[in-house]
Amino acid sequence: MSDRLVLVINCGSSSIKFALRSELHSSALLSGLADRLGSNKATLTWQNADNKETLALADGEHATALAALLPLIERHARQPLSAVGHRVVHGGEHFTGAQIIDQQVLDAIRANAPLAPLHNPANLAGIEAAMRVFRQIPHMAIFDTAFHQSMPAHAYRYALPEALYTEHGIRRYGFHGTSHQYVSAQASKLAGLQPNNGAWLSAHLGNGCSSCAVLDGRSQDTSMGLTPLEGLVMGTRSGDVDPNLHAHLARTLNWDLPRIEAMLNRESGLLGLSGLTNDMRQLEQARSEGHTGAALAIDVFCYRLARSLMGLAAALPRLDGLIFTGGIGENSALVRGKTLEHMTVLGLKLDTERNTSAPRGQACMINHSDSPAIMVIPTDEERQIADESLALIPH
Repeated sequence: MSDRLVLVINCGSSSIKFALRSELHSSALLSGLADRLGSNKATLTWQNADNKETLALADGEHATALAALLPLIERHARQPLSAVGHRVVHGGEHFTGAQIIDQQVLDAIRANAPLAPLHNPANLAGIEAAMRVFRQIPHMAIFDTAFHQSMPAHAYRYALPEALYTEHGIRRYGFHGTSHQYVSAQASKLAGLQPNNGAWLSAHLGNGCSSCAVLDGRSQDTSMGLTPLEGLVMGTRSGDVDPNLHAHLARTLNWDLPRIEAMLNRESGLLGLSGLTNDMRQLEQARSEGHTGAALAIDVFCYRLARSLMGLAAALPRLDGLIFTGGIGENSALVRGKTLEHMTVLGLKLDTERNTSAPRGQACMINHSDSPAIMVIPTDEERQIADESLALIPH
């Protein structure tokens, strides 16, 4: 079987994450980060199995970083690239799967920018720069929202006037789709089920967090909504709050909309609750030392996660198991344990020893023998992006 290579690019407003993925190998041949773009401190850092290197970027522009990336790819690739796969945050209702990028796709990504003003313009700039550098290679767009386009209307519609949906696209879209899709497929394998079989609750927990109900490989509901702010408590995002909080803060504190948005997105969540940090590792340490804010932040985080997962169970006809993934989900036995304390009504029983000794970086079961499956599965969004990109190209 011939191998094929994909360059996966995740372009933000000030950074570009990248990975060179092989169809036949599980780990990246090369991965790295162009950071602090737009400043005179911009750098390109990359690593493979043998070493790690850093290069200063003269003008710190996205195009400069991608041009510097080209010789690295040529050096580490054993053959020409088959595709470049781009993560795009918001596809709106235009896209239910990966797309070969052409002018129509570019225009649709641009049209969805009002739904993701911090992400889509950066994704678009990265795509256009990459298409200029990698001219002869097909480029693919993989959308965070696409996996959730299988949600039924009763899950994605808000109880708002019809025109806001039909004329302005205001509805629940969901995010982290590539992660939920990847780990639910891995869960089916780990449980010995047929591919894309199974009824799963999935918790992607990192600095951004979301939960999802997946039935036979299709998203049925998810915690994030029109934007990534809805849903769970996150690192610095509040998650769900009273919808009238904006008006209350405007009336009582005279806060304007940008101030309220900044507070909800960058000053809340674990950081806001603890008054300390958004890093779960530091919070667990502080909790063990008696820091009450850290303890409260963890308690709220776990309870709100359990409440969300319990609610999402309504979207499933049965429950085959629960998946923890993302940096917190994969590494925090405390968060997993405290979350499951609130979920006994679903029959989920944690094996404490298996939970605390779960090997890092490996998929494993941590449930008691008489419980539905409880799994820790490392996510690999780059693998998912690479696979979806290659699926668009005839072998």
